[in-house]
Amino acid sequence: MEGMNPLVVGVLGLFVGLIIGRYLLNIIWRTQQKRAAEKGEQILIEARLKAETIRQEKIHEAKDKVHKLKQDLERDFNQRKQNLNKSENKLRSKEDQLNRKISENSRKEAELESQKENVSAQLEILQKRKEDLDKLRTEQIRELEKISHLTADEAKEQLVKTLRDEAQTRASAYIKDIVDESKMKATKESRRVILNTIQRVASEVTIENCVSVFNLDSDDIKGKIIGREGRNIRALESATGVEIIVDDTPEAIIISGFDPVRREVARLSMHRLVADGRIHPARIEEVVAKTRKEIENEIVEIGERTVVDLGVHGLHPELIKYVGRMRFRSSYGQNLLQHSREVANLCSIMASEMGLNPKLAKRAGLLHDIGKVHPEEEELPHAIVGMKLAEKYKEKPQVCNAIGAHHDEVEMTSLISPVIQICDSISGARPGARREILDSYIKRLKELEDTALNFDGVQKCYAIQAGRELRVIVDSESVPDDKAEALSIDISQKIEKEMQYPGQIKVTVIREKRAISYAR
Repeated sequence: MEGMNPLVVGVLGLFVGLIIGRYLLNIIWRTQQKRAAEKGEQILIEARLKAETIRQEKIHEAKDKVHKLKQDLERDFNQRKQNLNKSENKLRSKEDQLNRKISENSRKEAELESQKENVSAQLEILQKRKEDLDKLRTEQIRELEKISHLTADEAKEQLVKTLRDEAQTRASAYIKDIVDESKMKATKESRRVILNTIQRVASEVTIENCVSVFNLDSDDIKGKIIGREGRNIRALESATGVEIIVDDTPEAIIISGFDPVRREVARLSMHRLVADGRIHPARIEEVVAKTRKEIENEIVEIGERTVVDLGVHGLHPELIKYVGRMRFRSSYGQNLLQHSREVANLCSIMASEMGLNPKLAKRAGLLHDIGKVHPEEEELPHAIVGMKLAEKYKEKPQVCNAIGAHHDEVEMTSLISPVIQICDSISGARPGARREILDSYIKRLKELEDTALNFDGVQKCYAIQAGRELRVIVDSESVPDDKAEALSIDISQKIEKEMQYPGQIKVTVIREKRAISYAR
């Protein structure tokens, strides 16, 4: 060993060290691998426990939802069952009444048959008595001719002459009395018919307003509706054509506009935007367009529901749309659809009282103001426009004449026409039913918008702030920036020349450049 080379010893030492180091490294690696496996197993166990906890929570939530849905279904089922029971009771009651009427009719029919036999026997007796009287009368005439030395014809002449003079005197007095009595009875009967008709129709008196209130869950939503620097509220006003007032009123926003359709579109659009949470100009335009289309579908549903409720059958689909549009129009502050329904019911009752066709009268009463909702502006009275629409869609001549004559634009040719005119006056004369100031105000705002729409390049026009501001939206390609200001001046000058209005009107021309492209 002492003679060994130090180099060999060093190499042997290094080799032994490497073997020992490799062994130690293997021990350390196995220890770490074991620890990692234990840690992974622990994580896997924890993940399984957490997944089981989440699964149990979801199961409980699902059970709660199923239980709640079951309760709702049971409640709905019970409600429908109650309604069916009520309907069944009504049908049974009507069936009992019908059976009673059938029994009563059978009894009356038997009585009439018995009376008919008695009348036949009495007629035979009367016939015999008449023959006896004729014989007696002939004998008396012969005796009178012998006594008076006059023939029957001569005696008749003298008698007729005497009776004629007396009858003329009495007839004059009778005619005067009959005319006076007829006038009194006619006046009394007409009052009875009108009062009976009014009493049998109970209608709510409603006056259209120019504002709608949109309720909020929290005042924090007002900031989202306004948007950064007011861009959201401007986009909403531009798309709907109404004025949106955000003030200190807690949890409420006021929607102002004279057109009920615009207000309804704005209200529903805001409701959907708030519920969705995404409020920005592009989303606002999308929601408003979708809402406007749904309002058109709702108009058709309202028209169909109205004609079904009133029992008016066979109405043309276009006329049904016009009936639905009346829900969003007003006449002197009175809702046009409510007014037309009321007139239809009044006409039906009055026509029945007068012995006329109640179904035809109800049909004419429903359609009498149909010309007010014609989409195209025509320089004709609404009664004439309505009559032309009725003729276009093949309504009966009596209905067409009643529509055109209810304001005396055309001559009345049927008895239904004055009935429509009277019932229209009755409905409009109810205390508080109409308000002429509101109607003239709406007419002025409509004229204000139409004045600006006549200019080239104008796409939309909205009168807001009770007519104190006119917002005009123009086509960016037709109207450049340098002409927008000139256009606002031209519109304001035309308004000054052609319209009467209090105070001043601010004309705002809005031009927006948009670049649109599609990725396909």
